[in-house]
Amino acid sequence: MQQDLLGTDETPVIPPTSDEKTMALLSHVLTFVFPLLAPLVIYLVKKDESEFIKYHARESLNFQITLIIICFVLIITIVGILLLWIVGIIDVVLVIVATLRASEGKLYKYPFSIRLIK
Repeated sequence: MQQDLLGTDETPVIPPTSDEKTMALLSHVLTFVFPLLAPLVIYLVKKDESEFIKYHARESLNFQITLIIICFVLIITIVGILLLWIVGIIDVVLVIVATLRASEGKLYKYPFSIRLIK
């Protein structure tokens, strides 16, 4: 298990197939276009077929929900509006890291995320 400021990853017990890696990768990268919708649809459609895809889609969905909550809090505090760009940079960096870990076949956990979807 590797742990650092960019999150943690571990190797799954059962290695994922190429298709599972692709779907897990998409659950992260598609958040640039559809922040909540992409991981939610992938989670709902694939959760019973693959634990690997379910894990990544759930992590992606929880992270996107966390970012929305953070942005909402920053917007209601006038000074926080100036910090929204930092949230955007963090989002891009961590989604890229998650995408790379998914393509490597690893289970990635975002460094800070409210785990609302279990």
